[in-house]
Amino acid sequence: MWWVAWVLAALVFLFCTLDVWYFLRAGAVLLRAWFQPPVWDVTGEQVMTGRVTPRDIDMCHMNNARYLRECDFARFSLYMRNGVFKATRALGANLVVGATTIRYRRALCIGEGYDLCSRIVTWDDKAFFLEQRFVSTKDRLVCAVMYCKQSVIRSSPDKILQHLCKRKVEPPEFPEDLQHWVNFISASSQALRAESGLEEKNK
Repeated sequence: MWWVAWVLAALVFLFCTLDVWYFLRAGAVLLRAWFQPPVWDVTGEQVMTGRVTPRDIDMCHMNNARYLRECDFARFSLYMRNGVFKATRALGANLVVGATTIRYRRALCIGEGYDLCSRIVTWDDKAFFLEQRFVSTKDRLVCAVMYCKQSVIRSSPDKILQHLCKRKVEPPEFPEDLQHWVNFISASSQALRAESGLEEKNK
């Protein structure tokens, strides 16, 4: 039965060195999205349901970091269903998170159900901008709202959408609150570049 010991040792090694549950959950989310109806409107909203479990909590409410983790899975599902993942792979591109901001309005308590509503709000020449809302199923209150800048590497949102829709798709206008956040990102980037001397090196 030496092989049992090897398997157990391998599992212990994996769980000690990798976030195994994250990868298992991501695989399950992608598999489920594969069999769900597609989201034909690229700016259409997708809803994932969830419930706060004992693994999610600190002090009997959902841990702040868990919100961001759940948003990861919701974006995976959205991109699978609206075709953005497929178009990204076809173009040899990649999607990475460039920035996020989240506002917590009311705690989600243990056992409480919620809908995680995700949608692409708009895009520019380098990134998609998404809004993700945690809505309590108890009273429909928006308990948290997050904006995410999903940067596109080795391509652009415009090329991805042209590949997906077979035509040029004009981006919706930036909402005022989102535009303020984008301006903050730009100002922060310029300040950090100046602090590190990159501005002078590029002159």
